[in-house]
Amino acid sequence: MRHRVFEKPDTQDAFTDLLFNALLSFALLFVMAFLSIQEPAAAGQVETNAEVLITVQWPDGHPDDIDTLVEDPRGNLLWYRNRDTGIMHLDRDDRGNFADQISLSGANYETLINQETATIRILAPGEYVVNVFHFQSNRLTPVPVTVKVEKLNPSVTLVSYDTLLLTGMGDEKTAIRFEVDAKGKILDTSKLPKPLLSTAVRVK
Repeated sequence: MRHRVFEKPDTQDAFTDLLFNALLSFALLFVMAFLSIQEPAAAGQVETNAEVLITVQWPDGHPDDIDTLVEDPRGNLLWYRNRDTGIMHLDRDDRGNFADQISLSGANYETLINQETATIRILAPGEYVVNVFHFQSNRLTPVPVTVKVEKLNPSVTLVSYDTLLLTGMGDEKTAIRFEVDAKGKILDTSKLPKPLLSTAVRVK
């Protein structure tokens, strides 16, 4: 008697091919996902378009209006009337308790944080001056204003951190002056006063 060789149906071959292709696709996607995983950034490393970050804060909920003033080596002044000088940018003009409340979908929200930030995007060589100005006073007591200056690249380093007392409308104080060389390195720093605005209060 002749024995017939068992032959697999065509449908089973098609299923095997489909299963193999699916497993191959899954393996390919896994390899691509694994290759896309990057090592975490080293501590203290910040990727940003800014070179220097200036943060000015005063007590949360305080009604007074404090302004940030920054002069670059070309004599350009960054302040609420000139928020972009090309190499510097004022992110927000915080006006104390003015416009701190917003209404969304019938609910009222309030932000009590008083903070302004300014960034220096290109460290052109020369001297930079950072001042704070007491634009509007609603209380008789002095306002403690904290000014922090950080150099961001290649890693975050603290250039200056100080708290100044502004005594009333029109008071202006120099937080820091610093020199930058041709390679973008911060050299000398000082707190020698240099007024950037007249003591006359300007109307916003």
